[in-house]
Amino acid sequence: MKFDLLQKDPLSKARAGSITTDHGVIETPIFMPVGTVASVKGVHQRELKNDINPDIILGNTYHLYLRPQTKILEAAGGLHKFMNWDRNILTDSGGYQVYSLSNSRKIKEEGVKFKSHIDGSYHVFTPENVMEIQRTIGADIIMAFDECTPYPCDYNYAKRSMHMTHRWLDRCINHLDKVPVKYGYDQAFFPIVQGSTYKDLRRQSAEYIANSGQVGNAIGGLSVGEPAEEMYAMTEVVTEILPEDKPRYLMGVGTPINILENIALGIDMFDCVMPTRNARNGMLFTANGTINIKNKKWEADFSPIDEMGITFVDTEYTKAYLRHLFAANEYLGKQIATIHNLGFYMWLVREARKHILAGDFRPWKEMMVKNMSQRL
Repeated sequence: MKFDLLQKDPLSKARAGSITTDHGVIETPIFMPVGTVASVKGVHQRELKNDINPDIILGNTYHLYLRPQTKILEAAGGLHKFMNWDRNILTDSGGYQVYSLSNSRKIKEEGVKFKSHIDGSYHVFTPENVMEIQRTIGADIIMAFDECTPYPCDYNYAKRSMHMTHRWLDRCINHLDKVPVKYGYDQAFFPIVQGSTYKDLRRQSAEYIANSGQVGNAIGGLSVGEPAEEMYAMTEVVTEILPEDKPRYLMGVGTPINILENIALGIDMFDCVMPTRNARNGMLFTANGTINIKNKKWEADFSPIDEMGITFVDTEYTKAYLRHLFAANEYLGKQIATIHNLGFYMWLVREARKHILAGDFRPWKEMMVKNMSQRL
């Protein structure tokens, strides 16, 4: 993997760059649609590629390990072939899913024992077998196994957890060297900064992660319920330490406003279920604010869903029609809203990149944050 830093914004820490892997170029800043179980919910791969057009999507190690299982993915020739996706894929390590299963897992130094949400069977994730699982899934970028702490989190717990995440990182790196790639292309490995919302822990963790010398770095344990101001404060602390010549990935973030504010702090990569999950609940993101399409005010509004026309659904369907589909609980409504939201997120990060390259990102960002704060 190669990262080129092309331009820095004069009035913020925003950066435009490009990541090159064996599956193509990723222009940064980038948003990665979440394809949890080898599918971006409600969207065909053809629509994903031609209409939403991301350079990279995300797959989920925990979910793919349980279903369809790694033996099926290996028989298919890896996740790219299994789901017919010839662009980049990043897999998370399962650490976040383990965090979200707090009632059915036990964390020890060796690893995590957890209960499947599907059939209640018990499984164990260790730094070593998670590296093997991600080798078999075959993503272009794979993540270290970490513990994601909850919010709020006791300082001593956060500290102990961070040190364990660092020990797990060393085990990941040692084991990865022994497990060859499977499908004839390279995999880039990113470690993850932890430390909850404590600046001293975040600094320690960022230094440890930076010193591990990997090709890219991630920030985890944010967007788990803390106020946005705390998220930005932690991001700022960490980006001051993480090396400038490597991509920085903020995991699980966030709203369109969160994304722009974190781009301004020097983040290059994002993923979040928000555009797809909120779409299925009738919330549409636009450059002028958010729309709850279920509201009665759209019942007889025959204007296009979004006059900007970023994807085909925006101008082919009206707000009144989309509201009707939601009122009738018709699957098509969720699909239309999902394509719209993902298209908008992709437009947003690409527009941010244009403004970074043009040198006027900060005033544009401030205008967009103000506009997008409105409820329409």
